[in-house]
Amino acid sequence: MNKFTLLATLYVAQFLPVAFFRQTFPVFLRQEGLSLETIGLTSLLSLPWTLKFIWSPLVDRYGWQKIGHYKSWILLMQAMLVLTICFCSFLDIQTNFKFLLGCLLFVTCFAATQDIATDALAIKILSSGDRSFGNSIQVGANYLGAMIGGGGILILLDRSGWNQSMLVMALAIFLLSIPVIFYSEKSSIEPQEKERFNWLALFNFYFIPGMWRWLLVLFLYMMGISMAWIMQYPMLVDLGISLSEIGLMSGIVGFSAGLVGAFVGGLLIKPLGAKRSLIVFEILIAIAIAAWLLPTFGYTNLPLLYILSIAFQFAYSMALIPMYSIMMDKSRIANPGSDFTLQVSLVFVGSYLTGSISGYIANWIGYRGVFALACVICWIAAVIVWQVFVLEKVVS
Repeated sequence: MNKFTLLATLYVAQFLPVAFFRQTFPVFLRQEGLSLETIGLTSLLSLPWTLKFIWSPLVDRYGWQKIGHYKSWILLMQAMLVLTICFCSFLDIQTNFKFLLGCLLFVTCFAATQDIATDALAIKILSSGDRSFGNSIQVGANYLGAMIGGGGILILLDRSGWNQSMLVMALAIFLLSIPVIFYSEKSSIEPQEKERFNWLALFNFYFIPGMWRWLLVLFLYMMGISMAWIMQYPMLVDLGISLSEIGLMSGIVGFSAGLVGAFVGGLLIKPLGAKRSLIVFEILIAIAIAAWLLPTFGYTNLPLLYILSIAFQFAYSMALIPMYSIMMDKSRIANPGSDFTLQVSLVFVGSYLTGSISGYIANWIGYRGVFALACVICWIAAVIVWQVFVLEKVVS
């Protein structure tokens, strides 16, 4: 099987439940009458994505070689995803809300672990020359997963209810698991590499020369984006936009723009360079977030909202390509899952820090204040990237 096709199916399956948490679930809860504070705190459901570096060494160290080191992890986690989501489909969101949140936390754990194995497999099978296109495949597949989990499931949720929507998501993940069953994984870790590996190797990553500056970039880069991402959906609900319309606007049209942006970003990396791309794309995101101030001033016609959604997702997807490419280049071949996961976790720490308090900020200074603050944070992040990569020449 073509390696790009395989990675595409794995990243689509992985991002289906993630998109559900980030887009569908907040909108659904707002329609059910939950407060902005509660909606903001649901971003903590994705905490396993921040903490997954803790168990990432286990994924690198152990695996069923008869099936395939990383393949065995992927199959197990996707099976657990299907079973848990099916179970959640029969829970009543009103009477079993806390229990449902607990189950959804397990869903995130399984998806996060699948992500560790998939990223490690990608690093192993992609050459340096393939990585920009490979990351375009990753981000594009994530957006396709988001279109299904955040757009299609949201529309289905509005029309068919909780039970059927969750069962359809479980079925989609099951079908996406079929290609990896027929994939024959070569030995992922050489015996001598496996023997050398220990938990301290994970933390030795911090002491690579110049690494702390890069990790600072990762921590700050997505903060403003996360704040704007989470609060735009409750604002659309408060503007009176229906679930189906939001699903079409953001989950289908917006994410389609993101899918295109992922490949545009991949094409622009070569002429711009990875470090310059990070700066330029972050500035584009800041401009796209600033445009979301227009609805707070009363400009709420649907064509404009569609344009805002398209611009935000297009710029956001482009920014992910150079970031992921540098992450892969910095990952050591003996510990690919651990090193890549450690970097991704720092991105999530920064984004969830602002995302989890975004509802409180919105209640304090309103949606206008939230988007203005998010825009400022993005500009600050762009300046820091410029200082780290251009002035200090950390990345060659």
